[in-house]
Amino acid sequence: MQTKNKPTLYWSLLKFKGWNLYVASTSKGLVFVGSQNKPFEELFEWTKKRFLGSPLVENDKKLEPYIAEITQYLAGKRKTFTVPFEYVGTQFQRAVWDALCEIPYGQTKSYSDIANDINNSEAVRAVGAAIGANPVLITVPCHRVIGKNGSLTGYRGGLEMKTMLIDLEERASSSNE
Repeated sequence: MQTKNKPTLYWSLLKFKGWNLYVASTSKGLVFVGSQNKPFEELFEWTKKRFLGSPLVENDKKLEPYIAEITQYLAGKRKTFTVPFEYVGTQFQRAVWDALCEIPYGQTKSYSDIANDINNSEAVRAVGAAIGANPVLITVPCHRVIGKNGSLTGYRGGLEMKTMLIDLEERASSSNE
């Protein structure tokens, strides 16, 4: 079901132990994981910017593999993701998002660490902007990026969500040692 080069976006609402996240994919992979308890409008507005004209179709079955892995992560039973992604961003953004995926579970890095990881140490502010544009929260772990001084900094899902994810990883890491 495609409209003239416009991929269909399939979506579902993940509900797990107080977590409510809208999740979307194309036939190629995961494209969006929403913010905690945000309305459908967040997904709808993002789709208008990144997939203008693409149909949005609710399809729990197509989202099952993505929701299963995110749910396992939220339960503290998964540390990495194996589902495919379809990144929608610039080459620079994709480089930053790939670098985020290299941050080990339960650990954090600073924005300047990420800039160094992509061999662009002068691009700290641009790295911050790319991280802020990350459309797939949790699965591309931008919550693992903190300020150079160790402080929690901005997060598309809000600092409360960022804190919850960091705490979840700390608890799961300490219980597995």
